[in-house]
Amino acid sequence: MPNNLVIVESPAKAKTITKYLGKGFEVIASMGHVRDLPKNKISIDIKNNFKPNYEVSKDKEKIVEKIKKKAEKSKNIFLATDPDREGEAISWHLAYLLNLDLNEKNRVCFNEITKSGVTYGMSNPKKVDINLVNAQQARRILDRIVGYKLSPFLSRKICGGLSAGRVQSVAVKIIVDREEEIKAFKPEEYWSISADFLPEGSEKKLSTLFYGYKTEKKEERLDLKNEAQTNKTLEELKTRNYKILRIKRGKRKRKPAPTFITSTLQQDASRKLGFQPKHTMKVAQELYEGIEIKDLGPTGLITYMRTDSVRVSEYAAEESRKYILDTWGEQYVPKEIRKYKVSKKAKIEAQDAHEAIRPTMPSYNPEKLKDNLNLDQYKLYKLIWDRFIASQMSDCIQNTTQIDITDIQENKYIFKASGYIVEFDGFTVLYTESKDEKSEQEKALPKVKKDSNLKLEKIESSQHFMQPPHRYSEASLIKSLEEYGIGRPSTYANTISTILSREYVTKEQKILKPTELGEVTNKLLNDRFDDIINLRFTAKMEDNLDTIESGKSEWVKILDNFYTKFKLALDLATNDMKGQKIDFEEETDIICEKCGRKMIIKRGRFGKFISCSGYPECTNKKNISKLNEIGVKCPLCNGGNIILRKTKKGRVFYGCNNYPKCNFASWDEVLSENCPKCGERLYKKTTKLSKFYCKNENCDYEKLEETN
Repeated sequence: MPNNLVIVESPAKAKTITKYLGKGFEVIASMGHVRDLPKNKISIDIKNNFKPNYEVSKDKEKIVEKIKKKAEKSKNIFLATDPDREGEAISWHLAYLLNLDLNEKNRVCFNEITKSGVTYGMSNPKKVDINLVNAQQARRILDRIVGYKLSPFLSRKICGGLSAGRVQSVAVKIIVDREEEIKAFKPEEYWSISADFLPEGSEKKLSTLFYGYKTEKKEERLDLKNEAQTNKTLEELKTRNYKILRIKRGKRKRKPAPTFITSTLQQDASRKLGFQPKHTMKVAQELYEGIEIKDLGPTGLITYMRTDSVRVSEYAAEESRKYILDTWGEQYVPKEIRKYKVSKKAKIEAQDAHEAIRPTMPSYNPEKLKDNLNLDQYKLYKLIWDRFIASQMSDCIQNTTQIDITDIQENKYIFKASGYIVEFDGFTVLYTESKDEKSEQEKALPKVKKDSNLKLEKIESSQHFMQPPHRYSEASLIKSLEEYGIGRPSTYANTISTILSREYVTKEQKILKPTELGEVTNKLLNDRFDDIINLRFTAKMEDNLDTIESGKSEWVKILDNFYTKFKLALDLATNDMKGQKIDFEEETDIICEKCGRKMIIKRGRFGKFISCSGYPECTNKKNISKLNEIGVKCPLCNGGNIILRKTKKGRVFYGCNNYPKCNFASWDEVLSENCPKCGERLYKKTTKLSKFYCKNENCDYEKLEETN
């Protein structure tokens, strides 16, 4: 019988750790949180110092009994849940259920699930960090108070089934505020002039942009506001002869980005892989807890994925430098290990105890592990591995050139051209950090000499308009949340998932756009709870939670300060809006067959439905699926109608409205026409060409058409 019981959260993690601990140890999984606030009531005694009423979750009763029985037979019990606030809280709850002494050193943490990581963790047990637990409790209670007090208010005043959240509502506000900026934006006209010159003795043209003019003291940019001003300038420029005024050459170094932290991993996985943040964290958790690797068994492939620190162990850095040397050569290895600046926030948090997100075995490149990973695991591991290895590589060195051109007659007008060529690729041979904005493109300029003459080959003007700010993508929203200090990187995935599932926001081709429901809800919160649901207050609350974690603040006092302000705002809004309800509805193009009026989308206790706008005179209503009907009968059951549906990830497909009685589904559009060869139903797949085809295995009918 093993003398030592180790409790972790997941079976995958348990399996990997078991391999390293060997005989005398048994590892069991708690399957996440074992005790929590019950869902059917607020379960917080606000008057009694916000005392939470925790209960063992019903779905965890059997696993808790199993853990208790094994604990009774074990000499030593080690709490090895994840090394963060949530993990610390789970260990604290387990300690309570197992009657463990919180003064004993029975808490172990693994930054990586490898032999060295597990050995180090087991050799350095510590007490459960009560400050970390209190920070988690404070966050949980804050979110429960806001959710259970504010959500019913929204449901009464707008429509049923709404929710509010301390962080989620601010995330919606950021998206709605950006939409309002876009709507209010008035595009201003401006013009540019471009010219192509041919240098003496060269066949390669020099493409330039008109900058402005020279005065005795400096060069001044000429802003072209309209067509008349531009044409006047253009005609003047056409009459001139030109020469090279000056050539500025230089070198610039591009340094690699630091190893991933939670937020930057989510951003890059969104931009480069198209992963939703929640999916990124799910796959990262799998890589951390352990993957079955041929000849190695269950192995943790990355370090812990919830971290704010860019710090990397010296051992890991040296391993990466050795790999770089063996693969690309000495010139790709910097003289010293690269060390990146840790943010002020990470410095004051226990999270800096973790390293950045990196591969646990740098020598195991993605191709070496490809056969052991599923596609998404491979893609994310490659992203993490590439970024980590690149972070320890040499700078990319670029030769830059700026050429200024002026007219010979008066030395008055200025054209400019700039470009660069890569002298040494450095880290970019492996990895380049992605951005939301377009980056400058590499451009080599023709060889020219100062004062040499140029032939004006072409000159033309272009009209432009100032563009409104971009809508947020998941990646740019995460970046903004981090910059504002809203929420924690570990919560961003759930925040975005929640505002999408609640239909406050929609996602169209990676772009987040507020729905009418999101805008209406945000306006009510802005009008009535502006002092609480705002960027500054929410960021300050995150700072307060950090001070609880560091032991500098009392969690009850922080909660009391928040609740006093929150209750005052809620009571005032409730009294002021007594008997009021915001009229919220969305128009459709569906005509009521009973009275001829347009039908509208309404929301009730059980979700959305379509109702006649003539209510109460006309009580006609329909299932919401009517809105998505495409006017085609189901080819499988013939009685149902085909409707547009979406997967959980937002991918559109075609299904039968008789589901689950009829399970017909198709990624390709179902047509009402039948195949001219066999009589079966036709389908349409659209890419660059529209492909009409028959799914009958014995029929080869196919027709292609160009799409507009």
